[in-house]
Amino acid sequence: MHAHHALHFNLVAAAHASMLEHGFQPDFPAGTETEIAAIQARPKLPAAPDAKDLRSLLWSSIDNDTSRDLDQIEWAEHLPDGRIRVLIGVADVDARVLRGSLIDSHARSETTSVYTGVKVFPMLPVELSEGITSLNENEDRLALIIEFCVNEEGCVTGGKAYRALVRNSAQLAYPSIGTWLAGAGPAPEKVAANPQLAAQLKLQDAAAQRMLDCRFQHGALDLETIETRPVMLAEEAVEIARLEKNRATALIEEFMVAANGVIARIFDGANVASIRRVVRTPKRWDRIVEVAAGLGGSLPSTPDSKALNDFLLAQKQKDPDRFPDLSLAVVKLMGPGEYVLVKPEEESPGHFGLAVQDYTHSTAPNRRFPDVVTQRLLKAWLARGPQPYSEDDLNAIAERCTSMENAARKVEREMQKRIAAVVLHPRIGDRFRAVVTGVNNYGTFVRTFDPHVEGMLVRGAKGLDVGDRVTVRLVSTDPERGFIDFEA
Repeated sequence: MHAHHALHFNLVAAAHASMLEHGFQPDFPAGTETEIAAIQARPKLPAAPDAKDLRSLLWSSIDNDTSRDLDQIEWAEHLPDGRIRVLIGVADVDARVLRGSLIDSHARSETTSVYTGVKVFPMLPVELSEGITSLNENEDRLALIIEFCVNEEGCVTGGKAYRALVRNSAQLAYPSIGTWLAGAGPAPEKVAANPQLAAQLKLQDAAAQRMLDCRFQHGALDLETIETRPVMLAEEAVEIARLEKNRATALIEEFMVAANGVIARIFDGANVASIRRVVRTPKRWDRIVEVAAGLGGSLPSTPDSKALNDFLLAQKQKDPDRFPDLSLAVVKLMGPGEYVLVKPEEESPGHFGLAVQDYTHSTAPNRRFPDVVTQRLLKAWLARGPQPYSEDDLNAIAERCTSMENAARKVEREMQKRIAAVVLHPRIGDRFRAVVTGVNNYGTFVRTFDPHVEGMLVRGAKGLDVGDRVTVRLVSTDPERGFIDFEA
């Protein structure tokens, strides 16, 4: 029997309840509006006599279609020796959000914006994160500039940071820019209308492709976990779209990794304690070796990111449909990232998945509190002033950020399941192509190919194992619990 009617389930209310359940305070505290009004009453550009004026450069940003909290803009130029000089402008959130203020204390507690698919729960009030601290198109802003060069081998050389005035000339989006950079579609309107902007983006892409090749040679992992977003119509989720990685997402990711490395190395050179983002060498490497052996691969007995990536690349070519599931298994076995205090002259545990040793979070201060802290540490060093946080402070902040990021992942995962249950409800009785993704004491789980959703096989699971292809029929959905049930 088909259930042809849509299911009216309040996903926004469910998201709010999930935030509370996992320890967030999704509503800003009393007094926030007064602080916002005071910030808005200040001059449009805070005084910064040490800031360079770089507003004449052709800056642009690339983000999701729906992003309003713009943290990062980019610009590049070719140098006579073949290197590409890259400048990353990061929103100077600290210039507006004073340490110890009500807004800052709330951000320190929440530590991150949470993106639930149906509603964003921002770390900072939208008047700031989408307004005066966002690097919005055609607005003058204060920024921290992270500068580095990329040589012809793709290695990042040099690296410095300073304050500047900037102006974003073009707010661009991943899907259209990525398609154009890959030669698979036309230039977006803003790019087509501005040959200088087109040349600028091509140069940035060239730098990013060089850097990507270099990181892969050093063992960065080419993982492909599938991300989705709901398609909303009149506040109802009606479809699930797959978020595709492309040349534009790779461009921003490479620049972000390089910028974060530059800041970490500046702190090392200055003997400044800081918060680092780490993914430790996998404790469950033996299980990763077993997974590879089960697929005909061979990995060394000691952790080796280069060997793991070579295996992943071979599997991606051999079985692209199941590669996202392999990627997800490897991600889970590597363990989650965490924030840690790194003291002066102390070696960072590094980031196994990115194959980098020096890594902090610095490029998203509108949506992540560690980046605001990094910004304050950097500005204090640039001003040759005292550091704003003690090592005990930094350690406590790092632990809180790790804890709340884990909580944010749980909220986002719960909401993905609820959204899928709502979207699929009218299709009860329909059949879908699927692959078995898990078999354990709880049951047998499958992932459908179109749309990309996970569910349990409540009937017909006998004899099935991970990786088996199967056609399944949708039996029921329960948005409250995020359950989707199929039968084979």
